[in-house]
Amino acid sequence: MKYTSMAQRPREECGVCGIFGHQDSAKLTYFGLYALQHRGQESAGIVTSDGHQIIQHKAMGLVSEVFSEKILQSLKGHIALGHVRYSTTGASTIENAQPFTATHRGNTMSVAHNGNLVNIRALRDELEKQGSIFQSTMDSEVFVHLMARYSHLPFEEALQETIAKMQGAFSLLLMTKDKLIAVRDSLGFRPLCLGKINGGAYMVASETCALDLVEAQYIRDIEPGEILIIDANGLTSFLPEKKGRQSFCIFEQVYFARPDSDIFGINVYASRKRMGEILADECRLEADFVMPFPDSGNYAAIGYSQASGIPLEMGMIRNHYIGRTFIQPTQSMRDFSVRVKLNPVRSLLQGKRVIIIEDSIIRGTTGRSRVRSLRAAGVKEVHMLISCPPTRFPCYYGIDFPSGGELIAASKSVNEIRDYLGLDTLYYLSLAGLVRATGNHAESFCLACFDGVYPVPPDPQFHKLALT
Repeated sequence: MKYTSMAQRPREECGVCGIFGHQDSAKLTYFGLYALQHRGQESAGIVTSDGHQIIQHKAMGLVSEVFSEKILQSLKGHIALGHVRYSTTGASTIENAQPFTATHRGNTMSVAHNGNLVNIRALRDELEKQGSIFQSTMDSEVFVHLMARYSHLPFEEALQETIAKMQGAFSLLLMTKDKLIAVRDSLGFRPLCLGKINGGAYMVASETCALDLVEAQYIRDIEPGEILIIDANGLTSFLPEKKGRQSFCIFEQVYFARPDSDIFGINVYASRKRMGEILADECRLEADFVMPFPDSGNYAAIGYSQASGIPLEMGMIRNHYIGRTFIQPTQSMRDFSVRVKLNPVRSLLQGKRVIIIEDSIIRGTTGRSRVRSLRAAGVKEVHMLISCPPTRFPCYYGIDFPSGGELIAASKSVNEIRDYLGLDTLYYLSLAGLVRATGNHAESFCLACFDGVYPVPPDPQFHKLALT
């Protein structure tokens, strides 16, 4: 898990996308990854198969930077597997870019993974003692080595034995020369869905927005604990004998997923809007208008405005044309990194009482700079409402939250955070209110980042391993 002082927002590990049975599989996967770019902006990769030969291309950068028309045309085949990545486990290097491809006894397979294995250290130690040599520090490579260990078994049995050894969060896609396989951990931490494209091709992706972009019809979610094999014979599903509890990551609804996606059977736009409506029930304030910091608080702000009757305004304007790098300003240009992305509308803000709707506060340093810029623009009162509870505990299941010591809510009370940020009011949505906004039951979700109750106990050495 890679933590840096520059990461002021929580980051998702990655997004996966796969196509089976289409002559333009690489291009469709490219568009699928484009739709999932918000889930990972560090590296991108696509691997394809025509049934005989596997071809791969991956590099550091955004999807649009990694692939050209010429590269996509070279990725021939009716099966494709793609990945976009943030590094939450493993360093930010090309060696850790995915999909990860390896050949064992003449059989080649590629893996694209979303999530974190909490027993990664124990598995790597065990495999290395048995002679495995690792090329990367990714969880995904562990899967390949485990499959090699069970290569004497029939393919389906090897898959089941491999998955039985893995503990934690994993929604992954596996590709062989003639198969595309989708796997989801038994608690279903991370999303994964199945769609069908006109002409009979199948598509599997992290979010339904990827299906929408290529006009694929959503069929269903991959079930928690399911192994779904897609090959020339169609779909073959292996489900666990007993259906256990679910632990869907509720932060997908709060922040990560695109608002046009349905995640865990819940429309993200609607749930975020309801978060704002419930915030209005829990904390009614007097103000001149409600505003988000684009784009994180947009939909909860709509909900709060409509429920409270307080007008919605866009008091901060976002620059949508910032590249991945830009020339650093001189030291005298304070808060440049904030102002280059968001700039206040001074004539609108002067002398006003404003309610800021945000989705979360992680370290608090970005929020502090933004509040300072509002004060400088002449805002009379700044009230901030957060559409989730305080984030007090680190995530071990694939979100790049800081360690507990870096989370501002882990060491400060709500009033202390309010004073640190320079606010007149700070209020967090209750945990019950957040769950109610999804329309689901608390038992369906992993709430560990809020309540510290971890569905799968992590290895005590997890953070130590991840930081090496």
